[in-house]
Amino acid sequence: MADTFIALLRGINVSGQKKMKMAELRAVLEDIGLQNVKTYIQSGNLVFDSKESNAKKLEGVIVKTILNHFGFEVPTLVVREDDIQQILKGNPFLETSEENKLYYVLLQNPPHRELVEEFNQQNFEQEDFYITDTCVYLLCKNGYGKAKLNNNLIERKLKVQATTRNDRTMRKLLELSN
Repeated sequence: MADTFIALLRGINVSGQKKMKMAELRAVLEDIGLQNVKTYIQSGNLVFDSKESNAKKLEGVIVKTILNHFGFEVPTLVVREDDIQQILKGNPFLETSEENKLYYVLLQNPPHRELVEEFNQQNFEQEDFYITDTCVYLLCKNGYGKAKLNNNLIERKLKVQATTRNDRTMRKLLELSN
């Protein structure tokens, strides 16, 4: 029996960088044995089934497959449907803000406590955040496009790979995984 996973690819089809067609990506991933591969928008959101139950192994397989087929490396995070549900439920800003101001920075690995404590001292005008082992929750009152608190800053300060999605995308991925 296969498990359902969600893969989040970072930095594809953005500003002409690391271009790939989603139909081609789906075909390539199905060729390596992933099943029922679905994509959502052009920025690297995948839902698929796999008999492999280890998410870290799947990350490695997807990264290697993309490198071999498309010729570039793409940071990839693979999570289960339950992980997304828990992240959504754990959002401390959910009740106090509109969904179009909510963002999720999903972390590849838990950040070191000292770095989290240091980061928690930061203050960003019109932006709030909350850090867990798996996600940095963002409330961007003026939208993510104008935010100083972004994926690159979080990666640099917490020294961990990350990828950001908005609330609508997270909910759509959850819907596609059912």
